[in-house]
Amino acid sequence: MFSKLDEVESRYEQVQLALQRPDVASNQTQYRAFMKELRDLEKIVVVYRDYKEKVKNLKSNKEQLTLESDSEMRELFREEVRGLELEVPRLEDSLKILLIPKDPNDDKNIILEMRAGAGGDEAALFADELFRAYGHYASTQGWKVDLASYVPGNVGGAKEIIASISGEAVYSKLKYESGVHRVQRVPQTEAAGRVHTSTITVAIIPEVEAVDVKIDMNDIRIDVMRSSGAGGQSVNRTESAVRVVHIPTGILVHCQEGKSQGANKERAFQILYSKLQRLEEERSRKEASDTRLEQIGTGDRSERIRTYNFPQTRITDHRIGLTIHQLPQVMEGSLEYLIDPLITHFQAEALQRNIL
Repeated sequence: MFSKLDEVESRYEQVQLALQRPDVASNQTQYRAFMKELRDLEKIVVVYRDYKEKVKNLKSNKEQLTLESDSEMRELFREEVRGLELEVPRLEDSLKILLIPKDPNDDKNIILEMRAGAGGDEAALFADELFRAYGHYASTQGWKVDLASYVPGNVGGAKEIIASISGEAVYSKLKYESGVHRVQRVPQTEAAGRVHTSTITVAIIPEVEAVDVKIDMNDIRIDVMRSSGAGGQSVNRTESAVRVVHIPTGILVHCQEGKSQGANKERAFQILYSKLQRLEEERSRKEASDTRLEQIGTGDRSERIRTYNFPQTRITDHRIGLTIHQLPQVMEGSLEYLIDPLITHFQAEALQRNIL
C-alpha cells in the first residue's frame, strides 16, 4: 500500500510542476485535465502526509517517553502516545479506502428517472413524495435540480418524473438509489384502513458529454407539441414540448418543463446521450458477468432494493440488511440515514476485493 501511496505523492508533485509550465497554462484543455488530476490526487496526498507526520510524532514521543525521568513530562508524553495510537490506524483505514479504484462516474452529474409502478394512484403519490425528498437532500448538498419532464397522476402525484441533478460528486452518493422502491401504507382513499403495497422505479443515470456518444441524426425522430400540466398560462400556447426518439433502440425522451422549444430539445438530447451511454455499458457488463456482479446501484437493477413501511415508520434496505426508524426524517430529505451506511458497506466490500 505504501509504495502505491509514494507513487501517488510523486505524481502529485509532477502535476504541480506541470501546471507551472507556460505551454500547459496556455492550453485550456490540458490545464483543466491537470487541475482535475491534481484535485483527485490531493485528496489522497493530504491524508498520506498527515499520516506520515503522525507516525513520525508517535515514534518520537515513544522515544522521549523512555528517556524522560520527570513524572509530569512522562504523563504528557504518555497521553500524546495514546492519542496518536488511536489516530494512526484511523488514518491508515482512510488511506485504504482512498486507494480503492474509483468509479469513473462518481464525479458526474446525473439524470434521475422515477416512474410509478404497481399500485396506481398510490404509487404516483409516493413517486412525487420521494422526488421531493431527493430535492431536499440535494439542497443540503449544494446541488442543483432541474426538472425536465413531469407527468401528473390521476389524483395527484406523478406517473413519471425526469430531472437532472448537478453538483459535486452527485453520482457517487445517489447511484445506490437505482432499483424498485416499495411503499406500504394506508391510502387516504382506503375506508377500511387496510395497508396497501405500491412500488416505484428509480433510475440514476450518469450524465455524459455529447462528444462521448456518436449519434446518426438519420436515426432520430423529433416531435414538437404543446406542453401539458402545470407550468403557467403561456406553457400551453406554444409548441414548446419536445419528444426525441432514437429509432434503433426505441429510446424515447420527452421534455416539457423548459421555457422554450430550444431548451427542451437541448435537454432531451442530453438525456438521450446519457441513456445511450448507459445502454452500451449494460451490454459490456452482460459480456463480463463477474464485472456485472460488482456493479452497485446501476439502472439495470430491477430488484426491490428498499421498503418504506409508514405504519411502523420503518425503512429497510434489503441489499445490506439495514433497518432504520427515521422514515419521517428521510421523507423530509435526510437521506444520509440511508446513503451513508450504503457507502460504508460497499466501500468495505470493494476494500476486501482490493486486498484479495
